[in-house]
Amino acid sequence: MLREGLEFVVKMAATNDFIVPLDTPIHLLECKEAFDTLSNQERTYAHYLSRAAWEGSLIVLLQTSPESAPFCLLIQQLFQHDSMDQLKEIALKQGLTEEQWQALVMYMAAFFSNMGNFKGFGDVKFVPGISKEQFWCLVKSSSSYMNNQSLIAELWDTCSNALYRVDEGFKHLGFPQEGITTYYSANCNREDAELIQRFMTSLDLMPYNTRLFKHGTSGSVSYELRLASVARNGEPYGDNDEAAPVIGEHVFEGVAIKITRGDYSSILARVVENLRKAKDCATNENEAAMLMHYIRSFETGSAGAHKEGSRFWIKNKGPIIETYIGFIETYRDPYGVRGEFEGFVAMVNKHMSAKFSDLVKKAESFLQLLPWPKSFEKDTFLRPDFTSLDVLSFAGSGIPAGINIPNYDEVRQNEGFKNVSLGNVLSASFQDQNIPFLTAEDAEMYKKLKGPSFEVQVGLHELLGHGSGKHMQQDKNGLLNFDIEKVLNPITGEKISSWYKDGESYDCVFKSMGSSYEECRAECVGLYLCLSGDVLNIFGYDGTEGSDVAYINWLSMVRAGFLGLEFYNPVTKNWGQAHMRARYVIMQVLREVGMVTISNVEGTDGQSDLVIKLDRSKIETEGKSAIGNFLCKLNVYKALADYPSASKLYNHYSTVSEEFLEMRKIVKARKQPRRMFVQYHTELKGDKVELVSFDSSASGLVQSNLARFPHYCQHLEQLWRENQSFWHS
Repeated sequence: MLREGLEFVVKMAATNDFIVPLDTPIHLLECKEAFDTLSNQERTYAHYLSRAAWEGSLIVLLQTSPESAPFCLLIQQLFQHDSMDQLKEIALKQGLTEEQWQALVMYMAAFFSNMGNFKGFGDVKFVPGISKEQFWCLVKSSSSYMNNQSLIAELWDTCSNALYRVDEGFKHLGFPQEGITTYYSANCNREDAELIQRFMTSLDLMPYNTRLFKHGTSGSVSYELRLASVARNGEPYGDNDEAAPVIGEHVFEGVAIKITRGDYSSILARVVENLRKAKDCATNENEAAMLMHYIRSFETGSAGAHKEGSRFWIKNKGPIIETYIGFIETYRDPYGVRGEFEGFVAMVNKHMSAKFSDLVKKAESFLQLLPWPKSFEKDTFLRPDFTSLDVLSFAGSGIPAGINIPNYDEVRQNEGFKNVSLGNVLSASFQDQNIPFLTAEDAEMYKKLKGPSFEVQVGLHELLGHGSGKHMQQDKNGLLNFDIEKVLNPITGEKISSWYKDGESYDCVFKSMGSSYEECRAECVGLYLCLSGDVLNIFGYDGTEGSDVAYINWLSMVRAGFLGLEFYNPVTKNWGQAHMRARYVIMQVLREVGMVTISNVEGTDGQSDLVIKLDRSKIETEGKSAIGNFLCKLNVYKALADYPSASKLYNHYSTVSEEFLEMRKIVKARKQPRRMFVQYHTELKGDKVELVSFDSSASGLVQSNLARFPHYCQHLEQLWRENQSFWHS
């Protein structure tokens, strides 16, 4: 049955694999009710923070692919002289059908939703749903082309071939030869990244806000390590310029390395301008100090200043307006240490936050339930802020459901962190569900309880997943934060023999595997603890309903792991999405103990289909034991900086067998499009901030982004021109 009809589904998958489906769900990220409760000062504060985030999001274009920035500029040019309706009229006159026009608008919507032409969730390229010739015909017929032929032709010639290219090495993000990256010049490889990481560790420099460029040939190679900053040279920039002393020439392991700064300079200048205005509206000293340090970080290139700002962010408990901005998550760096720019602004949802507050209050008792010795848990649990937020602005390559930040190990281990659950993202994520690969009975329960179960999982994942676990560390004086004579490795029963040395962090030790590994650890904590009746009671579930919520949480994790096959590249044998790799690993752990079965069936369309079943009767016994044992290993290896053992374990469960490669073909043929969100726009009119709404459609999504950048971004063009030689010979 598995091979019957497979030719059909494979052909359909190959045809549509890179085109954004016209039925992609698009929802307005509703936040008007929360925004209306804000004072005028709070609205103004939120407005300038949002402007800073959106201005900074242009950096993501420069971090994603060589063609993303010029294509964004091309879109801006197209709408300088023609409205959406006028361009549509031109397109139809040039022979495009209504469906082809909608396909083009959907492509532009996806581009803005991901801030580039690669999916923020999956790192796979998507391409226009019309031919290159049709697209160019529309461009040439636009009013903007008539007004600025040379620039528009140059932008088109620079980006058009790459937009449509989906051969190996061009359809995924990754190091050159395997994929596309602009965190590194086209002649860099993993060995170059490892060399520079050793160099940065020797100087106690964090890589979050850097890019790496390689100069010369194999006979004479040098490197440029560039910091993101407004400042463009090594002269001290104002007071407390921590970055200035390292700017200049260095030699490390016999190789010349030059540290420069000024990456994204003109964009960061606009970010800083808006942060200064936001600072004037701050409601307390912690907010003002936080923004002051962020400004200093963006002006000078000091990651340390951003870390200091994050300390004040943690201290700012229970704000009405929550925000975070900077070079944060390392998922899309193929080496796993450089951060993508993002910024968010949100308002507190008091009702849902009350549940998370109760979870925080009881966190210490729940931590004791986790399957590792007390010596592998933080000496003191630093109770974090945990709030449910309604997002006003989330600027970056995608919008998560929950966040646990900051990512600085030193701060997280010794001072704490914050958890946020993005409530309006969660509520919008389960509308219009189509649920393949489940039995009819499971699908019905899934529809009813996926939202509640995910709410529980996000809470546990963020607070007690990412928030748990101790790092065994040695400081600069050689002192250990554990008793080497008494603390034993619970897996081997022997004394501890590895730990984080001074200057080492989790990201640097675990590199590109680290993000997925940590997501897997947090997901396992959620599965393990959702079986506790006390945990479920906090969220308002008990008895049969509580048991059903826990079952759907486990079932959805297994199903997500199966769907994760879409994000595996069988050619490079790489995973394109950290969370989905983590869920695939969990599915395989449960499958190993006989809890998961996947059956071949005939779908309602007569083509090959699959059905996943989870043995509910074993969850409290074999399931809990299997997840507990696996989770203990994940935590211990992370705590001990034991990358060799961790990678052996994780790669074993990440391996995709021939059997699952066959299933992957059906998964891809029946995949569902990932939803996109239209976000409100804020406008300052006089001394009042107004909220501007847009249609929940592809057109509305495009128009919302054009509203944020109503004028052609010449500063983006300048930065693109300065850097394109690193990827175009």
